[in-house]
Amino acid sequence: MRAELVLDCRNHHGEGVFWSAEHDLLYWTDIHGEQISTYAPHSGESRSYPTPGRVCCFATRKGRPANEVVAAFADGFAFLDLATGKRTPIASFEPEKPTTRLNDGRTDPKGRFIAGGMDEKELKPISSVWRLDPDLTLTRLFDGVACANSICFSPDGRTMYFADSPTREIVAFAYDPGKGTLGAKRTVATLSPDSGVPDGSCVDGEGYIWNAVWEGYRVERRAPDGRLDRVIDVPVRKPTCCAFGGADLGTLFITSSRLAETDEALAREPVAGGLFVARPGIRGIADPPFAG
Repeated sequence: MRAELVLDCRNHHGEGVFWSAEHDLLYWTDIHGEQISTYAPHSGESRSYPTPGRVCCFATRKGRPANEVVAAFADGFAFLDLATGKRTPIASFEPEKPTTRLNDGRTDPKGRFIAGGMDEKELKPISSVWRLDPDLTLTRLFDGVACANSICFSPDGRTMYFADSPTREIVAFAYDPGKGTLGAKRTVATLSPDSGVPDGSCVDGEGYIWNAVWEGYRVERRAPDGRLDRVIDVPVRKPTCCAFGGADLGTLFITSSRLAETDEALAREPVAGGLFVARPGIRGIADPPFAG
């Protein structure tokens, strides 16, 4: 199966794609382009909103208007009003480490926001992963992270998937959905050095993991035991993240990036940074809104 271009948005670094069933809207961020965009599949309408800084991942807020989100900015957690651009700080992120920023995250089934960081300078394992609770309590889950990616949860909420991208491994933690705490860790899959790097992920209704492979021209579907089930080809080198959405949760939306690409590469792939879709015949799980 091959993903098709649905929006030629040419984001500098599209990421963090999120489906809001409450608002019937797809959201994603262009981290370095400093904007969040929305797409309504039922109408084809797309809108973009400038952000006061780099938003790396985010989630809508339960019971709130479509323009109100919780955001992991490069330098900290905050509430953000897309309509006005107003940023309301919650907590800073690793202020003692000037080379790190927040990167990837998703809500867990109870509406907590889990997000992790990266070292932008040398990809050293000096960053960390945090849990933001609905009461705005912030808890560090673990550290020793070079580039956090692939955060997503099994349908029953008892497994959290994660990739520290430079390791090329996708791992799974036992997760207590009642407490938001981690347990035992196991390796799910390891990508070969010449096959790309694990980036953003989501989980479908059957509990399989869908991972966008950075520099790999594809999204992979893997069973919970790591077995490769199928591949969706993406016509650009840097797919970044994926999420199921649409009225039936049967459309896989895939963001992509133009980051650090040469003029020659962009001439070959002018739609890099676009939004792509596939209909794999499998239904996903709606991303829960942040409960705070």
